[in-house]
Amino acid sequence: MKTTNRLNSQKIKSTFFKPKLSAAILFFLLMGTALLSFSQTAKSKKASISVLHIDTKGLNMDAAQMGDMVRIELEKLDSFDVMDRYDVSYVIEKNKLNINNCYGKICLVEVGSSINSDKMFTGSVELIGETIYCTFRIIDIKTASIEKTQVNEYLNLPKEIQSMVKITMLQLFHKPVEEPLIAYLTKKNNFESSTNNANKTSVNLSGPRTGFSVFTGEASRVLQDPRNKGGYNSYPVLFQFGYQFEVQYLNEGHYQALFEFIPTITGFNQNIFIPSISIMNGFRNNKNGWEIAFGPTLGVVNKTDGYYDTENVWHMRKDWISKDPIPYNVETRLDSRGDAVFQAGFIIAVGKTFKSGKLNIPVNLYLVPNKEGIRGGLSFGFNAKKNKTI
Repeated sequence: MKTTNRLNSQKIKSTFFKPKLSAAILFFLLMGTALLSFSQTAKSKKASISVLHIDTKGLNMDAAQMGDMVRIELEKLDSFDVMDRYDVSYVIEKNKLNINNCYGKICLVEVGSSINSDKMFTGSVELIGETIYCTFRIIDIKTASIEKTQVNEYLNLPKEIQSMVKITMLQLFHKPVEEPLIAYLTKKNNFESSTNNANKTSVNLSGPRTGFSVFTGEASRVLQDPRNKGGYNSYPVLFQFGYQFEVQYLNEGHYQALFEFIPTITGFNQNIFIPSISIMNGFRNNKNGWEIAFGPTLGVVNKTDGYYDTENVWHMRKDWISKDPIPYNVETRLDSRGDAVFQAGFIIAVGKTFKSGKLNIPVNLYLVPNKEGIRGGLSFGFNAKKNKTI
C-alpha cells in the first residue's frame, strides 16, 4: 500500500514539473534567438556617411562632379551606408542649408547633424604645378573630429583622375592596391605605358648606338688574311657606330611594341667600311625595361667568285688563265678585292634599358647567323625622354 502511494506521488510530481520544464526551455530558446537576432542586426548595421562636394582646382571637373565620383567609389567599398545624394539634397533644401564652399569641419558637422548622418566625407583634388594632390578626410559627427585622413601625390595625368580617387580611397581604408598601378601614376621616371604616358603623345627612345661586332667562322679568317689574299689584315672585332630610330605602334599594360630602324657603319677603326641597316620588330617590358627584337638586316660587303685549291688557298675566278674549266668548286666569298654587293641576314637582339633620372641607357646583345659564320656583338646608347605628338 505504501509502495502504491509512493508511485502515485512520483507521477503527480512528474506531471506537475514537466510543463514547467518545457516552458523554461522554450523561454531560453526564445531569448537566445532574440539575442542572436539583435546581435546580427547590430552587427549588420553600418554607420551612415554623406558626401557633399569635393573641392577641385586646375582640373576640368567641378566640385559636384568630383563629389559624385567619390560617392561611387565609396559605395563600391561597402563599408558604410552611403546616403543617397537625392535624399541629401532634399534635406538640405528643406532645411535651407548653404553647402557652397562647405569643406571644413565646422560646416560639415553642422550639415551632418541636420541630415542625421553619422559621418561626413570631404576633401579636395587639386593640380599644383605638375602634381595632382588627392586629400580625403572622414569627419565623425558625434565627436566633431577628423577620424581619418589620406593625402596622395600623383603625376599630372588628368585622364586618370578616377584611378587616383580609387587608389586614395583604398589606402584611406587600408585596402590592397596594385603596386604597378601606383608606380605608373606616381613615379616620374617609371617606364612608360599608356597609363602614365597620355595618348596624345608617344615617348620616342631614338638615339645614338655604339659598340662592337665579333666575327666567327670563315668571316673571321677572311678579316685576318692579308689583303693580297682577299683579306682585310685586321682583327675579327670591329667597332661600329649608328643611330636608332624608333616608332611605337602599341603601348598597353606592361608592354610596348615598336619598329626599330638602325643604320650603322662597322669597321672604320680598322680602315674598313661596312654600312648596314637593320629593321626590327621589338617588344619592351615597361615595368623592368627588358626588350627583345628581331628582323632583317641588310649590309654592303665586298664579294667575288673564286675557289680553294688543293692546299686550301683562295683564288679569284678571274685569275684562272687556263682555257680548261676550273677543276675546283667555284663559290662566292667575302673578298676585299671583290665588288660591293648587298648581303641580307636575320638579326635577333635582347637588351635592357637602365634609367638615371630622365636619361635612358639601352644595352643590347645581338646575333646575326649565316653560312659564313655567326656575327655577334654588344651595343649601347643613351637618350633623354622626349614626347612626340601623334
